[in-house]
Amino acid sequence: MNKIKFKQKDVTPSKVVCIGRNFVAHIEELQNEIPSSMVIFNKPNSAITDKLFFIDENCHYESEISFLVKNSQIIGVGAGLDLTDRTLQSELKSKSLPWERAKAFDNSAVFTNFEPINHDDIPNISMKLYINNILTQQATVNLMIYKPLEILNEIESFMTLEDYDIIMTGTPKGVGKYDKNSKFRLEIFNSNKLIIQKTFDVI
Repeated sequence: MNKIKFKQKDVTPSKVVCIGRNFVAHIEELQNEIPSSMVIFNKPNSAITDKLFFIDENCHYESEISFLVKNSQIIGVGAGLDLTDRTLQSELKSKSLPWERAKAFDNSAVFTNFEPINHDDIPNISMKLYINNILTQQATVNLMIYKPLEILNEIESFMTLEDYDIIMTGTPKGVGKYDKNSKFRLEIFNSNKLIIQKTFDVI
């Protein structure tokens, strides 16, 4: 089973639960409709990695504020990349078929380390993604259509979250393709204080 780092120790999420279409600007970017209810899909443990692989020319990055869950509570925060086969996803969407083939493949959930977070600090979290030192995506909890605790409650209304499962809260505008020469830097802030920074060289 693949692992992530929480407080510098290895923990094993059973799955990653992802929220789609949670930022209005990204919805408009892909010319989608604003959903009438929360869009939820899963990535398996086999998707989890701390390395960023070049998949192919159809693969897009989507950076996301991510939360770690234990005992039905949010206990940690990190950043992740939801890698997506955009061409395949568009084909599946056009046929009203599930997205998993385009979203849940091996190495499609790339994560930084996770750090502890207090309940009261959740609204203060923000994220930045730099590609080749250019600010490409940025997000705050305040810009989310569905906020983290609302997401947690909705997921648990029909699905059990195991200890150390991860919630990916959706991507802001700025998604796109990447190549083998790219360098990604993900940063997480708590009230403008940098708490996580990780660089990924595409391999």
